[in-house]
Amino acid sequence: MERLELAEDLSFSRLVYGMWRLADEGADTSIAAVTRKIELCLDQGITTFDQADIYGGYAAEAVLGAALKANPGLRNQMEIATKCDIVAPVGRHANAPHKYYDTSRAHIDASVEASLAEMGVEHVDLLLIHRPDPFMDHFETGAALDDIVASGKARAVGVSNFRPWDWDLLQSAMKTPLATNQIELSLSEINPFTNGDLAFHQRQGQPVMAWSPLGGGSLMTGSGDVAHILDEIARDQGVDRAAVAIAFLLAHPARILPVLGTNNMDRIASISDAMSVKIDRPAWFRLYQAALGREVA
Repeated sequence: MERLELAEDLSFSRLVYGMWRLADEGADTSIAAVTRKIELCLDQGITTFDQADIYGGYAAEAVLGAALKANPGLRNQMEIATKCDIVAPVGRHANAPHKYYDTSRAHIDASVEASLAEMGVEHVDLLLIHRPDPFMDHFETGAALDDIVASGKARAVGVSNFRPWDWDLLQSAMKTPLATNQIELSLSEINPFTNGDLAFHQRQGQPVMAWSPLGGGSLMTGSGDVAHILDEIARDQGVDRAAVAIAFLLAHPARILPVLGTNNMDRIASISDAMSVKIDRPAWFRLYQAALGREVA
């Protein structure tokens, strides 16, 4: 499995297992099931796992933590990313009056402590600010993130869903380099390829993490030109649609790390199939134009 360096002495597997569905209604949250998911990823060289405090209504981190507690040897084989700043009136924030973002020092510190306790770990490898906060005091937020890294509670920090100007504002108040931006990017969401989001980070050599790289599952079940081309390439290379859709992102020179989330054991076991798919420039543009809905100018 290819690895990418995000920060000094910190690299991530090129494919990341996303745990946003880990505590979904109806999901098997038993220690045995969660352990099996982790082991299936590790067997493929997928060592990076993506969490957030809000996943599963603030329950997913605890589900992971139970598995890590029962299998303490797993933690040293993993990189764990998590996120904070979304306050929603569920779980531990059930008394919140409504949903909002909070990038204050007090909230970041409390969120990190809660995440470490829920997962039963001493540190996370990456802490992300989950959503841009229009009420953010960038000096306060930046200093809080610097101190989280200095304390050893996170090895690196970054953001999620930030636009270039949001990134620049926060980074301007920090000593620690922001490591990555996790954005929505797939054949169902191609805007970042041309709206400056991807180019901004590519210019600075910062890997980008792509959430919902299968369009929330729509690329697996949809029809139309994109689906037709995915199926054709999949047949030719002996994989499924998902592998081709992920390979489309892997082929881009911006060094994208797709974050894939599924509770299906068979699908988890085949995530790394994407690494074997060959997407050359003509094939990339064939898929891109199908997603665009027209020929490029």
